[in-house]
Amino acid sequence: MELRDIEIFLTLAEELHFGRTAERLHVSQARVSQAVSRQERRIGVALFDRTSRRVALTPVGRRLREDLRQAYDLLQEGLARAEASGLGAARTLRLGVFGHAGYELRPLVEAFRARYPGSDVQFSEVTGGDPFAALRAGDADAHVLWLPVAEPDLTVGPTVLVGGRVLAVSAGHPLAERGSASLEDLADNHVADLGPAAPEYWVASMIPIRTPLGRRIPRGPVARTFHEILALVAAGDCVHPLGEIAARYNSPPGVVFVPVHDAPALRFALVWPSSGDSRPIRALAQTAADLGPISLGDTDEPN
Repeated sequence: MELRDIEIFLTLAEELHFGRTAERLHVSQARVSQAVSRQERRIGVALFDRTSRRVALTPVGRRLREDLRQAYDLLQEGLARAEASGLGAARTLRLGVFGHAGYELRPLVEAFRARYPGSDVQFSEVTGGDPFAALRAGDADAHVLWLPVAEPDLTVGPTVLVGGRVLAVSAGHPLAERGSASLEDLADNHVADLGPAAPEYWVASMIPIRTPLGRRIPRGPVARTFHEILALVAAGDCVHPLGEIAARYNSPPGVVFVPVHDAPALRFALVWPSSGDSRPIRALAQTAADLGPISLGDTDEPN
């Protein structure tokens, strides 16, 4: 049994779903089916009971899962120790994040530390007004940024966080009393202008230029940092769309966060300079890919 086939079998035994297994391992569903069928032919018995509605382990499959899991885990630990030694002594990666996102990334950091002993992550703050500056200046090894990022000198890695969106409004704003907002509401208000250093395509993915009905969303005044945005919102000078994580960890006086019910989920990915590509960064990215995106809450996208 090849290592990849073992990985496919164990993942399918956990997910009990061919589609989710394929997505998790970044292979096709046909590859998953072929791997399982090959092993069933080799062993001579079915490992899974499969119908159009469900997938379940057979008694032989359950026993094989128990036997393989321990051996697979030991093998992975050995490979991780060997790879960790090749990363060099105690490397700390400098990772830029928005606000309190570092707290939500604890599962990733803990998995990275466990997989690569001696390695660690140190967080710094990213501002929306100039999201790529620290990467290009060499002051950070990687950032966690909302997507899309389409910069020719930057590499976009796996998605690490997925969450909803909120709209920051002043406490006296009509939307605060309503308790929710739509993208269409943005045309009736000014939103903060993040300034010229942030690419328009990137800003527009958070702060659209137009509503779904085509009405233009007015921008201004200028605010380059999160706290500048909150000050303007509290003063009633603008409203501003943000990731839901802003509402989770902030309760500034005079500001209310209301959910934007028709906005698509916001996805954050690891981004690093292509010229600064290194084994530690790739190790963090692989850990993130294996762990999968961390969900911040209800991220169902609107129909």
